[in-house]
Amino acid sequence: MKVLVIGSGGREHAIVDALTRSPQVEQIYAAPGNAGMAAQAECVAIRETEIEKLAAFAKENGVELTVVGPEVALAAGVADCFKAEGLRIFGPSKAAARIESSKEFAKELMAKYNIPTAGFKAFTDYAEAKAYVESRPLPAVLKYDGLAAGKGVVIAQTMEEADEALKDMLLDTKFGQGKVVVEDFLTGPEFSFMCFVSGEQVWPMQLAQDHKRAYDGDKGPNTGGMGAYSPLPFVTKEDEEFALNEILKPVAAAMVKEGCPFEGVLYGGLMKTPDGVKVIEFNARFGDPETEVVLPRLKSDIVDIFCAVADHSDTELEWHDFMTLGVVLASKGYPGDYKKGVEIGGLNEVEGTLYHMGTKAEGEKILTNGGRVLFVVGKGATLDEARRNALKDVERVQCDNLFHRTDIGHYVFDK
Repeated sequence: MKVLVIGSGGREHAIVDALTRSPQVEQIYAAPGNAGMAAQAECVAIRETEIEKLAAFAKENGVELTVVGPEVALAAGVADCFKAEGLRIFGPSKAAARIESSKEFAKELMAKYNIPTAGFKAFTDYAEAKAYVESRPLPAVLKYDGLAAGKGVVIAQTMEEADEALKDMLLDTKFGQGKVVVEDFLTGPEFSFMCFVSGEQVWPMQLAQDHKRAYDGDKGPNTGGMGAYSPLPFVTKEDEEFALNEILKPVAAAMVKEGCPFEGVLYGGLMKTPDGVKVIEFNARFGDPETEVVLPRLKSDIVDIFCAVADHSDTELEWHDFMTLGVVLASKGYPGDYKKGVEIGGLNEVEGTLYHMGTKAEGEKILTNGGRVLFVVGKGATLDEARRNALKDVERVQCDNLFHRTDIGHYVFDK
């Protein structure tokens, strides 16, 4: 089988890596791919949002399955385009992807179907939004209603911070034409619960926890994620069953009732609050970097799962017992301004799994080409062993323009 993976980051590299473990796959294409994926797939110079070109490529090359990584491609309607051409694709329609691309759609869906989440109100008017925030207890959670690459959320501790964020989101052109969802602040550890979904069928994946802040101790600005690990000892079996049966499955059923059935990965960004598990947000695709610690634990053939979702058939998931912990190596300055094109050495010395997030090849050299550059995954019988293995491998990478967090998994280790 020929498979096309759309995307260019660590998440897509992990998908490509999982596909190489399937005996059904004879050829993998990645569009546009990156320097790391090039070792396992043929990279094709088509951007994620050039959906007609992607569909034409799939047709011309006899691609039997396409897997979508990034949200921008889904929000642009890549799944709809492929289906209209009679091509098999793993990923939700543009209408179903609104569960991520519109915070208001997601919150209204949850309110209608009694899915546990924070109270909220949506605004397009700056003065109204400001007045509402002033009337509520701080901190305030402000979410830009649209795609902001995982960074359109501000937790404002003061009214000044809230005002600045509201101006950014509603008066500035930083994010585009603005709408803001203002939410009540919830407390507790966050975790990611990704499921394969096909209509009302839901196959849960192993849980993971991401680390959003740039620096150790959860300090610094929000990022796309600086590391992750799986499984999660602090989430009980009861919590997991509640999340599956009271959140993920009802949302999948709600999407069917609303006339936009979901096909692909439904990712619940959840929080274990003192009042039980609640939804922070939904994403319509594999999480990044959670995918890079979850898919290595998958024992089943991933092609069977992708095809079961796309074809509405049945399958079962099996998982390895080992644990995984991954650390992002990011360009100094990220998530602000950073330099690109810095040479990286020592990649062949890495003993564990290495995923490329933002790299490019120049002759024999591998250069930095993004904010998040590499993702190093350690495996172990325990999370402690997985962390030790990951940090050993991090030290093997040679580049003086990269930084990383040393405390991934601290929620478990500090207990």
